[in-house]
Amino acid sequence: MTRGAYLVVLLLCLGLMCPLVTAIFMDKLASKKLCADDNCVYTISLARAEEDYNAPDCRFINIKKGQLIYVYSKLVKEKDSGEFWAGSVYGEQYEDHMGTVGYFPSSLVSEQHVYQEANKTVPTT
Repeated sequence: MTRGAYLVVLLLCLGLMCPLVTAIFMDKLASKKLCADDNCVYTISLARAEEDYNAPDCRFINIKKGQLIYVYSKLVKEKDSGEFWAGSVYGEQYEDHMGTVGYFPSSLVSEQHVYQEANKTVPTT
């Protein structure tokens, strides 16, 4: 093998062992959230989607009009931000399995039933 071929192989091996890491910094939606418990695992309420919503990034969930959403936390609205809730959507195919969890605008849903009050303020991470 020629010296150039060895160099190419060496560079390829180094590239595979040390891939470049790139990330996108996303601003926090809020610094606090309201939950029913300290870990935000208990369901606060059941909401129904009044409109479709397409998630802009991985922090959010897609919702379709008429879908039921189990709400786990409500972000405390801050200056220049919308009001978002965190929850999971249960799809038609997997109604007895846990759905995808993420944020959605609270203005697009109506609460159908409140299970427990969101009276614990928890910092977001």
